[in-house]
Amino acid sequence: MIKLESYACGKWQQGEGGLENAQVMLNALTGEPVAQVSSKGLDFAAMLEHGRKVGSPALRKLTFHERAMKLKALGQYLGERKDVYYALSAATGASKNDSMIDIDGGFGTLFSYASKGRRELPNASFIVDGNTEVMSKTGSFVGQHIMTPLKGVVLHINAFNFPVWGMLEKLAVNLLAGVPAIVKPASQTSYLTERVFRDMVASGIFPEGSFQLICGSVGDLFEHLTGQDLVTFTGSASTGQKLKSHPVIVRNSVRFTMEADSLNCSILGPDAVPGSAEFDLYVKEVVREMTTKCGQKCTAIRRAFVPRAQLDAVVEALKARLAKVVVGDPSQAGVTMGALASLGQRDEVLKAVGRLRDVADLVFGDPQDFAVTGGDAKKGAFLSPLLLRCANPHASPVVHEIEAFGPVSTVMPYDDIDDVIALAAKGEGSLVGSLFTYDNDFARDLVMGAASYHGRLLIVNRDCAKESTGHGSPMPVLVHGGPGRAGGGEEMGGVRGVKHYLQRTALQGSPATLSAITGQWIVGSPRAEGVHPFRKNLGELQLGDTVKAGPKLITLEDIEHFAHFTGDTFYAHMDEAAAAANPFFGGRVAHGYYILSVAAGLFVQPDPGPVLANYGLDNLRFVTPAKPGDSLSVTLTCKGKNPRITENYGEVRWDTVVTNQDGLVVATYDVLTMVEKAPV
Repeated sequence: MIKLESYACGKWQQGEGGLENAQVMLNALTGEPVAQVSSKGLDFAAMLEHGRKVGSPALRKLTFHERAMKLKALGQYLGERKDVYYALSAATGASKNDSMIDIDGGFGTLFSYASKGRRELPNASFIVDGNTEVMSKTGSFVGQHIMTPLKGVVLHINAFNFPVWGMLEKLAVNLLAGVPAIVKPASQTSYLTERVFRDMVASGIFPEGSFQLICGSVGDLFEHLTGQDLVTFTGSASTGQKLKSHPVIVRNSVRFTMEADSLNCSILGPDAVPGSAEFDLYVKEVVREMTTKCGQKCTAIRRAFVPRAQLDAVVEALKARLAKVVVGDPSQAGVTMGALASLGQRDEVLKAVGRLRDVADLVFGDPQDFAVTGGDAKKGAFLSPLLLRCANPHASPVVHEIEAFGPVSTVMPYDDIDDVIALAAKGEGSLVGSLFTYDNDFARDLVMGAASYHGRLLIVNRDCAKESTGHGSPMPVLVHGGPGRAGGGEEMGGVRGVKHYLQRTALQGSPATLSAITGQWIVGSPRAEGVHPFRKNLGELQLGDTVKAGPKLITLEDIEHFAHFTGDTFYAHMDEAAAAANPFFGGRVAHGYYILSVAAGLFVQPDPGPVLANYGLDNLRFVTPAKPGDSLSVTLTCKGKNPRITENYGEVRWDTVVTNQDGLVVATYDVLTMVEKAPV
């Protein structure tokens, strides 16, 4: 039996005392002892201080890109060792597929955030949030929001069902944000979390203090939280609510994100009759969600709503598919579903099923008498899939209140779209709902009626089913969380999740001062003319470096040539009478893209040099029409620089303003170029 250790203040520490101070974790398949867990004797206040004083400064010195590269390296490092994790995961009752979702899914989240960090965040340690707000008549006083990492520690309290993914999906986000973490896994499966964590520490990829581990209870840790700290919780709604109302959480306004159990639903559309692709997909998905991880997923389908006319057909189809499920030791040939995480967890599921059976009929499975292949049928935490049928869901509130956190689902009828929207809402908020239909009008109306009760909605039909990630799979790029009973929080969601660990601050001051602080040139800040900025490499180029060029006369011949050359003979450029009748133009005007071409011809420096490529425009607006006889000038100013961490070049953003002979703005936009850092 393993005596698990916690990683605290830079070293591995065992809890004090022997078995009298510990919990003993059992193999879910055999009932044999696997690990002893205790955190007695840990100095939780010191752990928080270690994170704040050692981990936080080290992480904040890194840019988002540097942190992203470390996430990628960590994912690769752990991936090379996953065979060890798979072997240990079997003791949790997980099948190979279950382990893949948990282990490889965790690594995939690291890779996803590594990619998004480099693509969507600046190579800086903070974010400039939104556009500059001009707050004075002349523009000498402006405002700008920025987002900087909190200087505290996040405590992750995780659930037992995903000992690897549950840890990594949270760590990926806070580490990218630059905030250290203390991980507290659920004791039942903490032996797998601890094993992965040992390799994370041994890798040396992240600075010391970036993450710590508590195997056991959190003791008095909550008493030492500050307003710079955060807590994330995954688990039961009742436990989460108790923690969220802790006096220190309330007094210090500690950010608290909760992802709680919820009674997720899946809906079969009225068009999905037996024999249709959507009917078959629905049956397959309900069974998959009942049996994957033995139904121990906060996103599993607990309520299956079907049109009343299809109720019998759906129940029979589900029973036929469930009859093919083989329960037992997943290492044995033919076994398709393993065990629950613990005997205690199985008892909780059976207790919940007992309450559900007061209002619903058990139509498949037997809580006591079922076959087990391999493992220990008496000591292992095995359970048959259990399908219930509730004929009157409106009069049976218990089916919308009690969650059996195992291989259990209840099928219920609905009469029309308003009825099923109302039934879905009876769950009082869920992480995910799904709809199986080929009727896009029904899908639209259902989403508009039910979205406010769900954190995620999956719509499946024959067109997307092959590549769909499924009802129960949270994805790094989408939010994971839900309203009401589901906890009211959000995790992941790409960069949205990163911002949860940052403080948004509104800055006010002069354009020059805010430009110096943010590293972004702001209109009203000084400009510098001289050497053409296209002759400067990334290091030489400074914010405010400017080139002004023009004027260039626009002639009718130029407009017509551009029209015939490109094929864009829109009437506003070619028909004087029709253009004059247009309320925007009052006569023939130059093409917008001709204006851009003229501007480029004016500001470009054509010789080979540090500018490697023009790769796009942002925020393009055509403000004043350009007519024959107008003269156009352009001002191009270096607005921002974003070096690529892995390349010898970086992105430069140029503020571009095209004006006419009267000083009126014709067009504004940002030009994006790739500029060499320095000659290699």
